Amino acid sequence: MPEHALPIAAEAHASEGIAEKLQRGQLFSPDCPSRAVLQHVTSRWGVLVLVALLAGTHRFSDLRRKVGGVSEKMLAQTLHWLESDGFVLRVSHPVVPPHVEYSLTPMGTEVARQVEGLVDWIEGNLHRIMDKHRADATGAIAAAPPADLAAGWVFSAAL
Repeated sequence: MPEHALPIAAEAHASEGIAEKLQRGQLFSPDCPSRAVLQHVTSRWGVLVLVALLAGTHRFSDLRRKVGGVSEKMLAQTLHWLESDGFVLRVSHPVVPPHVEYSLTPMGTEVARQVEGLVDWIEGNLHRIMDKHRADATGAIAAAPPADLAAGWVFSAAL
């Protein structure tokens, strides 16, 4: 085997896209560690925290205000997950009251940019998504028999 065969194979493997990796089945394996990372990054709060931190360093209370609707517990848990994955840097300043700041690591910036692309797509296509929801709701209402007709059927069936 030529000496260059392994590095070229490794380069080809490293440059594979998600489609190729999915075909190999690793992401579908229940034991694949990427599932936990995917959960952390793509959870509702993970996405919002990553995108919020693209704007720069934030204190916990600033993040909580910026990410409307997140509880203190969920924000703390999300930040802990993202920190343990190497995406968020937590800096605690030794002052009273405690002063803790959160920012993205270089790897965190990379993943946040990827997630930002998804968020931008959703925001740009939200009208289409909402139109589909409205159409589905209207179709469900149209497919249901009127209340008095349904009640009449039950009444006549009971005779």
